[in-house]
Amino acid sequence: MSVRVSPTEKIRAEIDALFGGDRELGEVIEDVARLGARLIIQTALEAEVEAFLGRARYQRAASAESPAPGMRNGYSRATIKTTAGPVTVARPKLRGTTEAFASKLFGSTVTRSNALESLVIAGFVRGLSVRDVENTLADALGAEAALSKSTVSRVCQAIGEQFEAWRNRPLDGVVLDYLFLDASMFRMHPGARAEPVLAAWGIDTEGKPVFVALAAGGSESTDAWGDFLDELAGRGLRPPLLVISDGAAGLISAAESALPRSLRQRCLIHRCRNLLAKVPAQAQEEIRGAYWE
Repeated sequence: MSVRVSPTEKIRAEIDALFGGDRELGEVIEDVARLGARLIIQTALEAEVEAFLGRARYQRAASAESPAPGMRNGYSRATIKTTAGPVTVARPKLRGTTEAFASKLFGSTVTRSNALESLVIAGFVRGLSVRDVENTLADALGAEAALSKSTVSRVCQAIGEQFEAWRNRPLDGVVLDYLFLDASMFRMHPGARAEPVLAAWGIDTEGKPVFVALAAGGSESTDAWGDFLDELAGRGLRPPLLVISDGAAGLISAAESALPRSLRQRCLIHRCRNLLAKVPAQAQEEIRGAYWE
């Protein structure tokens, strides 16, 4: 990847690549949350530097309204602890400035918190709130980590616009052989009840993975899944050859109604787990081997 590609663009590429394997949805969404936390922090850092210098990345000082002396001089690594594990971001370095740049994002104490993961999941599926971002980052990163409302607003606008563009993109150019549908439960806010995040991804006719859609469902009912699939069809997604799902009755009913021309198969991993739950622990390894063979 070119050295001129920004850290935020690299993180977005990592998020796009997550759905290329056969991993469980919960594991993939956890990684999306971790990368999303990196994306939010990285976007905030870049916004701080942009405000400090008075110009965007690669923008010439002559074309800026109120440029400040100095220039970007690469990045250093900085690590933040979260319940999903350490999150490493690229901390911008500057040179030639008349005063030292100090990021307000990093306090002297970085706490261990699930606030970032909750923020990312809630933000990606519900839309980012300036107040939510400001409060959640303050809770996660410590009392001294304070961002200005203008910086928070820029973070919200940048990530919100990118996600909305992705969520509303046309799907008529996506031709799938296999469409995987599943939901995973997440608490959008501390103390709130867990809610499902509906997800769709697949393999296209060229054998390439495609992350299709992500949305808050409210429930896993037939109506919720039906609305989700109808929205995908409205954006141009054609029926796949095969739909893969777990045994959730609402999902099965919606898939058979919205995609009547597609074959449907029970997920083999879910079926294996159901099978192993019926046999003694000492026999599970033998049964698992025989099942996959």
